[in-house]
Amino acid sequence: QVQLVESGGGLVQAGGSLRLSCTASGHTFEIDTMAWFRQAPGKERGFVANILWSGSKTAYLNSVKDRFIISRDSAKNTMYLQMNSLKPEDTAVYYCAAQRLGAGKYDWWGRGTQVTVSS
Repeated sequence: QVQLVESGGGLVQAGGSLRLSCTASGHTFEIDTMAWFRQAPGKERGFVANILWSGSKTAYLNSVKDRFIISRDSAKNTMYLQMNSLKPEDTAVYYCAAQRLGAGKYDWWGRGTQVTVSS
């Protein structure tokens, strides 16, 4: 089993920045890919970005590609999401997720951290 804990959410004005962290514990050797998802009020949870645990490849939702940066520190078992130029539409609960190699789905999820961007 892998446990994921997010931190770093909060309230920020439009144009501001936040950095989210997700720390993994437990059987971290099983992790192949980690990701950030988000869920805004009244909407389904959707993909934001992911990263291979090796750090060699990343992918982003188009609407955040030029503003957010996903990274990881394998020594700390921690993934980050640097969010810049935040917009009110980025307001959501942000979830961390992790996937085994070849799993085809995300096996483990954190409880989420709230990000609120005021206009």
